[in-house]
Amino acid sequence: MKLTDAEWAVLEALWSSDRLSLAEATRHLAAVKGWSKNTVHTYLTRMEGKGLVRIDRSDARPYSAAVTREDCARAERQDLLNRVYSGATGNLIAAFLKESPISREEAASLRQLLDEMEV
Repeated sequence: MKLTDAEWAVLEALWSSDRLSLAEATRHLAAVKGWSKNTVHTYLTRMEGKGLVRIDRSDARPYSAAVTREDCARAERQDLLNRVYSGATGNLIAAFLKESPISREEAASLRQLLDEMEV
């Protein structure tokens, strides 16, 4: 599941609340993306067709996410790992650590995770 930036924005709005009305979704997305009600409705409808959004037309707040943030994040991480690092997890982690220093606490957590994995 490869999400566009626009799809991420829609899902972020939906993840921030259990369910949203079109007006609520529009208020949120107008603030972050500058979108009109028609644009928001178009995205919600298209994303329902992709299985990303649920629409319960019998509810006053019909829009909800059909996917979890964690599932989407996992798919994005896996795509990055495969596409850029040919599946080499160690290379991905090394690249992040070289470019983005971590705190002592984060390093300790990483060591503990590696120890628990018996790496």
